[in-house]
Amino acid sequence: MKRERGVAYCGLACCVCGENETCPGCRSEGCAGKDWCMSFRCCRENKLAGCWECDKFPCENPMFSKLRVRTFANLIGEFGADALMDALEQNEKAGVVYHDPGQLTGDYDRVSTEAELKRMLGFCGE
Repeated sequence: MKRERGVAYCGLACCVCGENETCPGCRSEGCAGKDWCMSFRCCRENKLAGCWECDKFPCENPMFSKLRVRTFANLIGEFGADALMDALEQNEKAGVVYHDPGQLTGDYDRVSTEAELKRMLGFCGE
């Protein structure tokens, strides 16, 4: 885990992403897609720490059609980014895979509900 990468404005976990090893993370403008990224542009323009702070969340952003992204953003809004990164780090040490080799999906994409994903991350009470 590269905790210094943090989380993206949408809720994606840059800290465990292995897509580009030299990327410093979304907030450091490292993502190649930042020019078209709705979350990046909107949060910067509206001075939001992330989409979870917006009254319109989840909006029509196509990223929120992905259970993982929407759930991560919800968890950050409720518990904070550090709590999500702690859970991701613990899962990574236990062998949970964020991205399968050569893919942008992994173990967190194999569940079908937000409650399952929260349990997988150790946020049980849901």
